[in-house]
Amino acid sequence: MAKQNQYFPSVVFHPGETLLEKMEEMEMGPKEFALRTGKPEKTITAILKGDSSITSDMAVQFENVTKIPAHFWMNHQRGYDEYMAREKRQAVIEQSVVWAKKFPLAEMIKNEWLPQAATIQEKTMAMLAFFGFSNHSAWEDYYFKQQLKVAFRISLANTNEPYAISAWLRKGELQATGLQAKDYSEKNFREALPKLKTVMAKHPANFYKQLQGICLEAGVKVVHTPTLPKALICGSTRWLNNTPLLQLSGRYKRNDSFWFTFFHEAGHILLHGKKDIFLEK
Repeated sequence: MAKQNQYFPSVVFHPGETLLEKMEEMEMGPKEFALRTGKPEKTITAILKGDSSITSDMAVQFENVTKIPAHFWMNHQRGYDEYMAREKRQAVIEQSVVWAKKFPLAEMIKNEWLPQAATIQEKTMAMLAFFGFSNHSAWEDYYFKQQLKVAFRISLANTNEPYAISAWLRKGELQATGLQAKDYSEKNFREALPKLKTVMAKHPANFYKQLQGICLEAGVKVVHTPTLPKALICGSTRWLNNTPLLQLSGRYKRNDSFWFTFFHEAGHILLHGKKDIFLEK
């Protein structure tokens, strides 16, 4: 999708400044203006100082006194609010640049996990969107400080490459959202394993599609996620809500290693709880 050019002004003044100019033109002070609009004087003073916003109700009252349409005041306030939001957002991006540089950005862009980007700020925005976080501190709370313990029972803080590993795990989650699995059944998954061993033995050209399909019928999502530099992971098992996710990397590029990792991870699903996450090197 082509990017549309958008214009964002470098500076937008608070509508209180415009109101002050109009009041001076009318030779009217805050006290009289407050009286004429039926608003407390402290409210008008706060608007003039830029400490308060013009509400839609105020805009209608201001229209009667200033003879300037209510939509002008409302649009002015809306434009200022958007400007301030973008300024705050830009500050967050700048604060997150150092964090973003710790990821294998070039490889992620090459693999089309991230869109092409010209600047580090654009890449930082893409990284935050990739993880679904508004700032890098939220990422640290999630992956390091375990503030959402239903997601991870382990912290990546003590792993060798937490940034690359977290990106690999996240990609698996995104891949899993595109799969439709039946409700998980331990019985059905156990019964599926002999079928999968037959697929392993025959190893047809579409073995992965068969593997994925059989597991989905049992309520297990299986995804293949290419390795990232420094994320030396063969496989991972965890639960996304009530659905187990088995993520494979094919790191060693050998069929025996691939299947060994799969059955090893399948064992974790059958033997361990929903809050556990397993990473296999």
